[in-house]
Amino acid sequence: MSKKTSAPAGSPTEGKRTRIAPSRNISSIASAGQSTGGKPTGTTASPTVQIRMEGAVAIVTIDRRAKRNALDGATVSALGDVFANLPKTARAAVLCGAGEHFCAGLDLADLGETSAAEAMFHSRLWHRSFEYIQFGRVPVVAVLHGAVVGGGLELAAATHIRVAEASTFYALPEGQRGIFLGGGGTARLPRIIGVPTITDMMLTGRTLDAGEGLAIGLSQYLVGAGEGFECALQLAQTIARNAPMTNFAVTHVLPRIAELSNEQGLLVEAMASAIVQDAPEAKERMRAFLDGRASKVKAPR
Repeated sequence: MSKKTSAPAGSPTEGKRTRIAPSRNISSIASAGQSTGGKPTGTTASPTVQIRMEGAVAIVTIDRRAKRNALDGATVSALGDVFANLPKTARAAVLCGAGEHFCAGLDLADLGETSAAEAMFHSRLWHRSFEYIQFGRVPVVAVLHGAVVGGGLELAAATHIRVAEASTFYALPEGQRGIFLGGGGTARLPRIIGVPTITDMMLTGRTLDAGEGLAIGLSQYLVGAGEGFECALQLAQTIARNAPMTNFAVTHVLPRIAELSNEQGLLVEAMASAIVQDAPEAKERMRAFLDGRASKVKAPR
């Protein structure tokens, strides 16, 4: 049994978590047609992206393991299509990479020698697809292991909860490749780890290990080798049991309030709070709590 590691006090990931059981390995179960529940629920969204349902959780797997799951245009498009068209029964999602790595970033062979206009449209393709992850219908939990590099880190930043295994390492090697972030990283990553850290990583090629990533907020959870998928699935199952309107407000309204002035943010907060608590499911949950039928918050173990 391994304990999920919490971040240092005062960090974005501060807080202890409960222990979890050893997980099912990503390489063996996070591929099409292999259901962890023993039922063949996998479907192929594209040659490199698979989706299957486990209860109310959609499991989305990138499988270009021969290229460390580096992203070409077709795979980025497929990811956008999958998250834009999740099954109606999905209330949360887990995103993982098959093989030994989450995602090694942009497949440079796919970019080649392109014109400025072509590169701009290529970047906008990534933006659209990742928007469906960050601002899609359900919260997304990422399982990070091995390389989370360049565009792979940009992809991870579009998810809401990130679980890193001990093998995870982070890098932004764009400076050494003669390119620049183009998958939304300049907009999302500063809000997670700040401009100085991104500047350091891009200019010097600095690589961060899993512990360093946890400390600065690149992941909210750190687990042992092979435990990431199980942890992410348990978190997604917990999220799936939340009221849908609350999940929507957390993933859509909260980050936008953070961009507003204090006065504007408070107004939007009040409106969102009123709308969310007016949902029938929210009212039933409140009645259950008042009637003593709902559990109370307990101290972490």
